[in-house]
Amino acid sequence: MKSFQKRNPIPIALVGLAVLVLGMIAALNSEDLPVIGGGTTYSAEFAEAAGLTTDNDVRVAGVKVGEVSDIELDGASVKVSFKVKGAWLGNKTTAAIKIKTLLGQKYLSLDPQGAGDLSPGNPIPRDRTMSPYDVLDAFRGLSQTVDNIDTDQLAQSFDAISQTFANTPQDVKGTLSGLSKLSDTIAKRDSQLSTLLANTRQVSQTLVDRDAEVQKLITDGNKLLDEISKREQAIHALLQGARDLGTQLQGLVDDNDKQLDPVLTQLDQLTSMLQRNQDSLAQGLAKFAPFIRTFNNTIGTGHWFDNYICGLVLPSFGPLNQKGCYDK
Repeated sequence: MKSFQKRNPIPIALVGLAVLVLGMIAALNSEDLPVIGGGTTYSAEFAEAAGLTTDNDVRVAGVKVGEVSDIELDGASVKVSFKVKGAWLGNKTTAAIKIKTLLGQKYLSLDPQGAGDLSPGNPIPRDRTMSPYDVLDAFRGLSQTVDNIDTDQLAQSFDAISQTFANTPQDVKGTLSGLSKLSDTIAKRDSQLSTLLANTRQVSQTLVDRDAEVQKLITDGNKLLDEISKREQAIHALLQGARDLGTQLQGLVDDNDKQLDPVLTQLDQLTSMLQRNQDSLAQGLAKFAPFIRTFNNTIGTGHWFDNYICGLVLPSFGPLNQKGCYDK
C-alpha cells in the first residue's frame, strides 16, 4: 500500500472539496433533513388563507406536530407548505384551518386518513381542505358597509315604496309601513349606530393588539382550573372534615346541655344582680380608693405599722383639740 505522501494530491483535494460542499449544503438545509431536521415538508391547497400565517401550529388530534413554513398564491388557490415531524400522514389526509384563540389566531389541523403514505411532492387537493369563517373580518366588513349606506336616501326609498303600494291589500300595506318605520328609525339612530360600530372596531382592534396578554390570561386561567381539579380530593376532604366537626360540636352541646343550662342560668342571674347594683358598686369603689391610699401609707414603712391612739399621751406635750387629741 502506498503511503499518503506518495499518493497523487489532486484526487485527494477533489474528494476533500466535494466533502466540504456536501457538508455546507447539508448545513444550509438541515431543517429539511428527515432525522435531525425540522421534519418532512408537505403542502395543501386552500380556497383562501383565512388569516393563517407562517410559524402557526400544525396539529394532529390537537397535538402540535409541526409549523407552517410558507404561504403563497398558486393560481386560483393558496398553497400552504408545512413541516411535520413524528406523525404519520395517509394519502387521504384532510386539512382544515381552524381558530386557535378568541382573538382569531389560526392553526392548521390535519386528519390522517388512507391506507398509503402521503407523498411530500403531491399537495393535499382543495376538495380535502377547508377554510374557516372569520367572525372578526365579517364584523369589520359589516361596519364598513353600514358606514357607506346613505340612510336619508334609504328612508326616502322606503317612503316611496310605501306610497306606491298604498292601495295594495292590508297585509302588504302593513309590511311596507313597518319597513318605512324601520328606515326612519335607522335614519334617526344613524349617529348612534356609527358610534356603536366605531366602538366595536376599537374593541376588536384592542383585542388583536393585546392578543398575547389575553392568551396568557386564558392560559393562566386554564392552569388555575387544572390546579383546582387536582386539589379536588383535598378540598372534598376539608369540607367533609368541617361537616364532621360541626356534627361533633352539635353532639357535644346536646350531651352537656343539662350541665350547661344551670351554669348559664346562674351566670345570667349574677349579671342581672350586678346590673341592678351598678350604681352602688361604683359608689363603693369610689369610696374604697381613699381607704386603700391611707392603708398603703400606714404600712408603707415595711415591717412597722404606723398608728396614733388619741388620749394615750399626757397633755403636757402640747395643746389638745376639741376631741382631746393633739393636732398634727
